[in-house]
Amino acid sequence: MPQATQLIQQYYQAFNNGDMDTFLSLLTDDVIHDINQGGREVGKAAFTTFMQKMNHHYREQLEDIVVLSNQDGSRAAAEFVVLGEYLNTDEGLPEANGQKYRLPAGAFFEIRDGKVARITNYYNLGDWIAQVDPE
Repeated sequence: MPQATQLIQQYYQAFNNGDMDTFLSLLTDDVIHDINQGGREVGKAAFTTFMQKMNHHYREQLEDIVVLSNQDGSRAAAEFVVLGEYLNTDEGLPEANGQKYRLPAGAFFEIRDGKVARITNYYNLGDWIAQVDPE
């Protein structure tokens, strides 16, 4: 298995295990995070803060993960299904009351020196809102 594919599988395994120490250790210090339908943040500290916020508002597990990588291992992509629960209201979004959701998603990665140097996540926000606020 290519090293890039193995790295991304390890990244998602740590996420699913709730092992934030391992999860964050797989990132470069200057990691770039392109937030779904949002801005760009740079640095492991910013990503750590983002994940703390996400873990407060949502409980998620990923399944059906498929990882692909290019020949030289500098890029990878993943497609997966997010099984989630909306725990606490996130500012600007519908009110949370434990709604469950199932959402197809994807991510693109740049890899440098055996670590994740860029993460670009994508999911359909409109689909998520329809699932948690069907009115």
